[in-house]
Amino acid sequence: MALSKFWGLFLIHIALFSSLCLAEDPFVTYDFEVSYVTASPLGVPQQVIAINNKFPGPTINATTNYNVVVNVRNKLDESLLMHWSGIQQRRSSWQDGLLGTNCPIPPKWNWTYQFQVKDQIGSFFYFPSLHFQRAAGGFGSFIINNRAIIPIPFDTPDEDITILIGDWYTRNHTALRKALDAGQALGMPDGVLINGKGPYRYNDTLVPDGIDYETINVHPGRTYRLRVYNVGISTSLNFRIQSHNLLLAETEGSYTVQQNYTSLDIHVGQSYSFLLTTDQNASTDYYIVASARFVNESQWKQVTGVAILRYSNSKGKAAGPLPDPPQDEYDKTFSMNQARSIRWNVSASGARPNPQGSFRYGSINVTEIYVLRNKPPETIEGKKRATLSGISFVNPATPIRLADQFKLKGVYKLDFPTKPLTGPPKMETSVINGTFRGFMEVILQNNDTKMHTYHMSGYAFFVVGMDYGEWSENSRGTYNKWDGIARSTTQVYPGAWTAILISLDNVGVWNIRTENLDSWYLGQETYVRVVNPEATNKTELPMPDNALFCGALSKLQKPQDVSSSATSIIVGRSKSFFVVLIIASALFLGSR
Repeated sequence: MALSKFWGLFLIHIALFSSLCLAEDPFVTYDFEVSYVTASPLGVPQQVIAINNKFPGPTINATTNYNVVVNVRNKLDESLLMHWSGIQQRRSSWQDGLLGTNCPIPPKWNWTYQFQVKDQIGSFFYFPSLHFQRAAGGFGSFIINNRAIIPIPFDTPDEDITILIGDWYTRNHTALRKALDAGQALGMPDGVLINGKGPYRYNDTLVPDGIDYETINVHPGRTYRLRVYNVGISTSLNFRIQSHNLLLAETEGSYTVQQNYTSLDIHVGQSYSFLLTTDQNASTDYYIVASARFVNESQWKQVTGVAILRYSNSKGKAAGPLPDPPQDEYDKTFSMNQARSIRWNVSASGARPNPQGSFRYGSINVTEIYVLRNKPPETIEGKKRATLSGISFVNPATPIRLADQFKLKGVYKLDFPTKPLTGPPKMETSVINGTFRGFMEVILQNNDTKMHTYHMSGYAFFVVGMDYGEWSENSRGTYNKWDGIARSTTQVYPGAWTAILISLDNVGVWNIRTENLDSWYLGQETYVRVVNPEATNKTELPMPDNALFCGALSKLQKPQDVSSSATSIIVGRSKSFFVVLIIASALFLGSR
């Protein structure tokens, strides 16, 4: 009798525990083993960075408000951080995977990221953020789906397809890094990869025999959601599919006004979702093309990625010339006008039920203004460096967020200028002082001769204007104050400016940088520090229990027990269950 009473009470407690678990936001868990493998995407054997022996890495698939757990095992011969580009890390810059917030994961160590994809939907990607490693791979897509109760602003596609595009060198990332350290430019890439594979042999002269290429299989009469990401190093790419329109639907977490494009320029670090309708007669396979932009295209013909779209009823192989890129060699406004046409769908619901446009950013008063200007690389203290507003950022030995946590002095300066310096450039750990719940206007002025894209962690900002020439106060008259797209990465054309607005509602230390990997490596970045003067877990989560220590805090770092590290999250998530078992045991003993 006592035993049956025990089991009855035990089952009641299990039921209560289960209901508590169901009431919480779900978890998705991934194990990433990051290592070198040998691959030949352009026909030349080279060292690439794989995740779980895959290049590119696996897709992380989550839903709004899910908790994401990624246990990273570093099997490289150098330190590692994984960055989740576009994931806002609400209340937790501790998980952002950049040197301003995290100490690196040493070789042979495990480290577990845990964060919530709070109030986000859309298409993002992850990559290793240290030592120029992204040039060797280690990247993959990161998808956040809508909750079932939030309708998407288009019919549910028949399938979701990931396409990772990017320029590629056959030199290892260590060789590329050494070239930059020696003050050399990287030169023209050796090609463009599509999902880690080289080009289809559309031209016997430009493409050698024996290269593995990507084939995307589809059925006629269906609609597919293509998520396309430029995960490359520094080259803007024009994306197009022969004989098909691309209906733009989403970019970096924002649903867009839907409109058709025959091709779209996708700049480094940017992500887009297109709806592709397979409405052609399938007389042959069709080319999928990603070709270099804003370069001498006649000299850069080899910098072209080509994959194949194959209908299930296809009647033959793709042949003949590739579909033409935009014919705008002498019209520098074509691409910019295309960028301006990408607008926010103000009536669609995003991560929340209310329409995206219910946040009326155009009516909010700006509280702080920064003009960030770049130039071609300059020599500073005998080294070739890249700058923002005359400052080339130097990452401190102790991450900024850790320095704040332990009240360390002298790690960084909170003095980044609101306007570009007029004197000689300098190397500094200079940080922007952002005001919590302020509304910041940032003008990105590109005085370099090449295209740049700029990314900000922690936020989706509003792209409200862009034009050629120097920005001035009068430029505000051209701002889009109603349906400018909200995203985390925007292009800035050479000799032009882009203006963005940022609602500083996310406490933490947040990176703002060029996505062009060479310029980023040479110092073209800074951080925006956003602090709530009233310390509370409601606006920032505590430092994680597994935080790594380095720099001035190195003595706090304990040697790692790899076996316990790998299971730490499992143990953490099981505590409540063990509590239930303890209660059940007590009930059992009390009933005897």
